[in-house]
Amino acid sequence: MKNNSLVALDRAHLIHPVVNFRTHEQRGVTILESGRGAYLRDAQGNEVLDAFSGLWCVNVGYGQESIVRVAAEQMSRLPYATGYFHFGSEPAIRLAARLVELAPASLRHVYFTLGGSDAVDSAIRFITHYYNSTGRPQKKHFISLDHGYHGSSSQGSGLTAIAAFHQNFDVPLPNQHKIASPYPYRNPVGSDPEAIIRASVDALRAKVRELGPERVAAFFCEPVQGSGGVIVPPKGWLKAMRDACRELDILFVVDEVITGFGRTGPLFACEAEGVEPDLMTVAKGLTAGYAPMGAVLMSDAVYAGIADGGAPGTPVGHGHTYSAHPVSAAIALEVLRLYGEGGLLANGIAQAPRFEEGLRDMLQHPLVGDARSRGMLGALELVADKASKARFDASLKLSDRISEAAYRNRVVFRAFGDNILGFAPALCYGASDFDLLFERLKKTLDEVLDQPEVRRAIR
Repeated sequence: MKNNSLVALDRAHLIHPVVNFRTHEQRGVTILESGRGAYLRDAQGNEVLDAFSGLWCVNVGYGQESIVRVAAEQMSRLPYATGYFHFGSEPAIRLAARLVELAPASLRHVYFTLGGSDAVDSAIRFITHYYNSTGRPQKKHFISLDHGYHGSSSQGSGLTAIAAFHQNFDVPLPNQHKIASPYPYRNPVGSDPEAIIRASVDALRAKVRELGPERVAAFFCEPVQGSGGVIVPPKGWLKAMRDACRELDILFVVDEVITGFGRTGPLFACEAEGVEPDLMTVAKGLTAGYAPMGAVLMSDAVYAGIADGGAPGTPVGHGHTYSAHPVSAAIALEVLRLYGEGGLLANGIAQAPRFEEGLRDMLQHPLVGDARSRGMLGALELVADKASKARFDASLKLSDRISEAAYRNRVVFRAFGDNILGFAPALCYGASDFDLLFERLKKTLDEVLDQPEVRRAIR
């Protein structure tokens, strides 16, 4: 009875992110009640293997008691401290210093947000301020990638290149532009890594030339494109794009909201190629989803341009009530400790080959055209024809069929609308968890394949 009441209240009042409102009303909510390690329990008592870390974020797994203890201690001592008017708190100060210690060497300053979307929005505002402050107000144009995702704020959604985030929101804005994704499975230049890197660099140069180098402010990218389909660029791509931005005199902004904090192997994906961005956005794994928090990290040059560009004493008019929240900061410090001293980062690196192997084995399945991964971030791309890479017709609603079958088989992952299955297992996964994941995944794909409409769609 309690659960029925909650479902009714949800239908009547709670707006959920990224759903069709009427579809959700008809379907009803799936209520999650508890979690432990890599497993969730729903209100019906079903134990479900989480292969997506909540929403790419619960990197440490559920039920880490040390995080709960730290949060309770901080909440008891000082539940809130404003960062306005020169106030601060010890956890936030220590967290900023720790992030600078761990991040690429170019990043020396930290502004805290509530999550990834407002971190991207803050980065845009800081970049705009920077160029206005340094006497280059014409540099207002931003370039990002097809299939990119940079949140759903009023400006960041325009840098995002996913149709649902644009429809009826009047974005992209006129100063927001895209170049092609470095998509190895579907790249017009083929799958050769050097050709893909060269094509991306040439596309960026051409777009800057088209817009005018004196008008372009920054290039935003994810080291691995997450919500656009877990698109893994060739190694060397990120460094090549960073070098091109330096040559073109535009800021290079890396969005590590998904890829940060061990998701691709190292603490930050930038580390793998020795890339030092001008700004970097983070969130999700920063607190492992245990509390809201994100951040913008910026270089000395950008910080100094903003700091010295206005009249003495004039405040930089950007802020959030919950910026540098002490409870979130205390949680983040403990999460960082678990990545290092707790061995979770090392475990993620150790388990990544098992994850990659399991995905690659799925290529034998009739529905799977491509398998790709980096660290503990991966995807399967489903196709109607392996030879031509033809997609399934949208009317089949294959992703809905996959999601429903997966939950029946007690596993959760992301089934994107373009029939890409995204996976982001927690860094606490062990061999037995992966065995169960791929057993349940294969069973799910087999069940969907056996549906007559799906079977007929395969060429």
